Amino acid sequence: MLEEAVKTESSKTATVVKTKPAWERVIDFLSSVRFGIFLLCALVVLSFLGMVIMQKNIQGFDVYFASLTPAERWLFGVLGFFDIYHTWYYNLILLILSLNIILASIDRFPKAWSYIVKPKIEATRAWLLNQKYKETLTLNAYSAEEIAEKIQEVFKTKGLKTVVKEKNGRIHIFGESGKWNRMGAYIVHLALLILFLGHFVALQTGFDADVRLIPGQTTDEIQLIEFNLDYQKGLSIERYGVKLPFTITCTDIEQKLIDPKGSIDITNTLDWRTQIKIDDPEYGTTVADIQLNKPFTYRGYRFFQASAITVGSARNMTLELTSEKDSSKVQVNLPRNGSATLPDGTKIEYDSFFPDFVIANGKPDTRSENYNNPAVRLNVVTPEGERKIAYAFFNKLPEGIPVGAPVAGYKFRLVDFEKVPLAHVLSIKYDPYGASFIAWYFGGFGLVASLCFVFFFSHRRCWALIETRKRNEQGFEVILAGDTNRNHLSFEETFKKIVQNIKNS
Repeated sequence: MLEEAVKTESSKTATVVKTKPAWERVIDFLSSVRFGIFLLCALVVLSFLGMVIMQKNIQGFDVYFASLTPAERWLFGVLGFFDIYHTWYYNLILLILSLNIILASIDRFPKAWSYIVKPKIEATRAWLLNQKYKETLTLNAYSAEEIAEKIQEVFKTKGLKTVVKEKNGRIHIFGESGKWNRMGAYIVHLALLILFLGHFVALQTGFDADVRLIPGQTTDEIQLIEFNLDYQKGLSIERYGVKLPFTITCTDIEQKLIDPKGSIDITNTLDWRTQIKIDDPEYGTTVADIQLNKPFTYRGYRFFQASAITVGSARNMTLELTSEKDSSKVQVNLPRNGSATLPDGTKIEYDSFFPDFVIANGKPDTRSENYNNPAVRLNVVTPEGERKIAYAFFNKLPEGIPVGAPVAGYKFRLVDFEKVPLAHVLSIKYDPYGASFIAWYFGGFGLVASLCFVFFFSHRRCWALIETRKRNEQGFEVILAGDTNRNHLSFEETFKKIVQNIKNS
């Protein structure tokens, strides 16, 4: 009876399992790889929604919002899908994922670091024979040192840095390459944290705005856009002027067309170019070209090509002037907002361009934004200083029309012109601390580089244990083993070649 009681008590004691404190279990859960992958997938899905559903700070959002049904407007608005990167749940996932990465790194880093500072040089026979890649050889030689030398040479030909150690009559040879690959995961973690932190800081401290630029225009103000969503009435847009610490002068705009004779529609466009001059009382004058794939950054303001005011205009014009005296003709190249001087001293100045010229209420105007009846209005200054107005039409006019009458002794005709829109609209992202730059260049490119380092390289290790065979048996027994943290197929081929080279040496 006493024996049975003791057995029962001991079995009860054996079944008692010591559980971790609650705070340890919470930390284990927060630092788990599965939880991190789940959060990362959730973040990717939300970011994908942010690309599929147009965000309210994007040019053309008003048109997109009007195209949705009332139910879609209500659902997307309530869930925050129109401004998903500023929602509380997006930032919460970002915060918890960052915490997961930090805790996982702290938990696993010491073991990874030990591979670098304390490599396993000595290995027992049983441990080597328990490895996935292993081979046992019997070699005849004058001495174990001679075999060790040959093995070192083979290891070195495969790019392995070797260490030799003799202990208890046995020779241990260890070779490895790519040990810093063990740190690859932590470089990936660091790049992700930089990416997340830069993204968060940029969203919290910056803003989006735009500015409309016409060649010759100077401004020190940009328009901050605020969208007010009313799921019943629709969308209202409010613009607030934001003063800049410098002035912007638009010196030129250009549109490179696929077909120069075609329209200035986006489908016929290769690129947009806006040239600006910045006058800064603190840093002086800066000239910049902003193109579709070439944004410009200045003092935390990043300028992008966003859209265009597609009323037809002209960048460069070729005028044909016919003399009223002798009917001689001369061609003049006239840039927008520029001027040209004739041999007799007459000066021609650009005034304005009309893509579809018409007289409305006694004043020149354009009937549409298309190039149906192009005309340019000119200021003509005679050698005597008298200023007159002239019109040059691309289409041939009937004789006797007043608008086509000679001015200052010349008849004017528009022979050719380079098509451009009336104005370009630049989108501006303000990032006072350069967080976006740090996030994308250090975080984004660092992430790509570190992933390549992690997956295209590996930590390779090989061991050789040289032992004297038993009595009455000649030669030495060599136990070879290898291990790698990734790219196992490639390492398997390398290990086979190592074994074969040692056999043949």
